[in-house]
Amino acid sequence: MKLVIQRVRRAAVSVDEKIVGQIDKGLLLLLGVGADDTKENADWLVNKLSVLRIFEDENGKTNLSTLDVGGSLLVVSQFTLYADCRKGSRPSFTEAAPPALANTLYMYFTEKCREVFPIVETGVFGAHMDIDLLCDGPFTVTLEH
Repeated sequence: MKLVIQRVRRAAVSVDEKIVGQIDKGLLLLLGVGADDTKENADWLVNKLSVLRIFEDENGKTNLSTLDVGGSLLVVSQFTLYADCRKGSRPSFTEAAPPALANTLYMYFTEKCREVFPIVETGVFGAHMDIDLLCDGPFTVTLEH
């Protein structure tokens, strides 16, 4: 599994011009599921997210977690994180999980997040989505497991 994590002041995801998920301060998570991923991968990522210190404390140091600041999560499925652009001019997605597995693990990941974080919003799996966000920093990191 791959995560692109963006610290945001606000973020919203829309499908057909209707907002389906939105948060204020927190993290926008773009989640890619690989063909060999398991629930254990999702568990590891959720545990890491719960302690990841990427928010600033009163001294401007990145010492606070999302939970410490009362932040929310917006989780959006994005299989294109598994794009392989090494050959040719069209990305290959052979390392991405098939849709059924990807959706199962996406749903599992979001449910595990809801066990830890007070507010977890999502996009719509497989839909064409528009994301509106106000980056905070910008501060973007990636996690992979």
